[in-house]
Amino acid sequence: MNAAGKTKSFGMAQLILFLAIAILVIVVAFPVLLILFNAFWVDGEFNAASVIDILKEPETFQALLNSLIIASCTTVGSTIVGTFFAWLVTRTDLPHKTFMKSMFLVPFMLPSFIGALAWKMLLSPNAGFINQFFIDHFGFTGSVFNIYSYYGISIVEIMYLFPFVFIQVCGALERMDPTLEESARISGAGLFTITRKITIPLVLPSILSGALLIMLYSMAHFGTVAVLGIENGIYNIPTLIYERIHQSGGSFDAIRTGTVLATVLVITAAFIIWLQRKILGSGHYQIIGGKSFRPMELKLRGLRYPLLIFCLAYIAFTILLPTAVIFLVGSLKTYGLSFALSNLSLDNYKFILFDYKVTRDAIFNSVTLGFTAAIITMFAGVMISYVIVKMKVRGKGILEFLGMLPFSVPGSVIALGVILAWSGQFGINLYNTVWIILVAYIARYMAFSLKANSAALEQVHDSLVEASRACGATMWQSLRDVVLPLVRPGMFAAFFLIFLPSLRELTVSIMLYAPTTRTIGVAIYTLNEDGETVMSAALAGIALIIIIVGQSIINHFTKKAGM
Repeated sequence: MNAAGKTKSFGMAQLILFLAIAILVIVVAFPVLLILFNAFWVDGEFNAASVIDILKEPETFQALLNSLIIASCTTVGSTIVGTFFAWLVTRTDLPHKTFMKSMFLVPFMLPSFIGALAWKMLLSPNAGFINQFFIDHFGFTGSVFNIYSYYGISIVEIMYLFPFVFIQVCGALERMDPTLEESARISGAGLFTITRKITIPLVLPSILSGALLIMLYSMAHFGTVAVLGIENGIYNIPTLIYERIHQSGGSFDAIRTGTVLATVLVITAAFIIWLQRKILGSGHYQIIGGKSFRPMELKLRGLRYPLLIFCLAYIAFTILLPTAVIFLVGSLKTYGLSFALSNLSLDNYKFILFDYKVTRDAIFNSVTLGFTAAIITMFAGVMISYVIVKMKVRGKGILEFLGMLPFSVPGSVIALGVILAWSGQFGINLYNTVWIILVAYIARYMAFSLKANSAALEQVHDSLVEASRACGATMWQSLRDVVLPLVRPGMFAAFFLIFLPSLRELTVSIMLYAPTTRTIGVAIYTLNEDGETVMSAALAGIALIIIIVGQSIINHFTKKAGM
């Protein structure tokens, strides 16, 4: 009986291990290796010289330079904005801090490319509402601000990426030992001196960590540059990969260029991740002390309400204004009309939801893909996490690395990898089908499932499974009746962490879609490119409603599950 139990146990454990390895090899390792192979091997021979030749081409070199310029400007601006607001809501007596903190997190859940679309409507040189207002009422002969520029792209990205720094710095400031600040205050140091010489140096690792995340995201970002840059000839690496492949119809030369550029993104991402871990692991800054009391709030005195007004104005300008413009433009009978009540209706929204097959199918595809990817990735993540956390096998660190890799590299890299792997070269052709997008989503969001499920499995003590086995349960029964119920909150978290981002995803699906497999993001982008501004805005408005409703459902279930 005991021997039979061991055999069954061994069989189930081996099955889980096999499935974990198979999933990661199929959806991650194989596509990434094909990118590297196609970048450096030509006609079966290693050829690094051709890689250098591609990078030296004027168009590719300019794209690399553009990526660096935009990412640098975005990183500096986002770091300043995020650090400032984090300091305000955690260490000062700013009124209504809780509300402010929640509002500064809103850009996290809003798609930046929809924000870029809104600012295109507001500040495009010829038809932007703000530019037109100043021309009509203040006698300007040209546009006040050209959104189709490096600075325009960077400013829009700052609006949506600063929460990366904001969250990191808020956490560091809330955990910081207040002793040094209090000592400096007793010694007569002013607010500015304390902040500059004590507070900022103590949280510098968190600031740099958030800044590096922004640098990584901006280097790989497609949507904002595609909406605001391409029209003025500004390409970054992801947009150039997309343009080359789509304009050539998927030719070998275009794919080869894409793999070289993708390799650059992978190397850049690896370096940034290494640098971030080095900074966080340096241990040069101690911010957590033994005191249990909260630090005293720094008194803003006469600056309290001016800074409150400034924060409210920032929220209104960067969140409320572009969101309102999306819904208003989506309600216009024709783009270019004023926002008078006689020019507004809900016909566009009705048309998109019920009558226009392209957008109706796009909504259906996004919801279906998001739900399916979330379900599959949730269960796959449980299996892989179980191997990593609970099983004593060699090489499980490699499995963890493979699971986290797709989210560490740009979405365009994942898309290019699955094109190379599943376009018929190896007997399976998923290209131009919904399945290739699904495979890319599973790879892209596997890290979310691993993080959520690993955290849940860490809390399940091994003695519970041992007790179950001692009572005669098989390995499968122990997993089903003991482990799975205990990790259900982690599974819920994984599902929602995957489902919501997939609804607003663009970077991966823009490279993989076919006429019948458009997602919401792709449909918004292509409608805008085709000059259907009103329809694009209406679909963007519907997408925002779906995202807000989805976020509300997530909050409800996570609270109910105690997460």
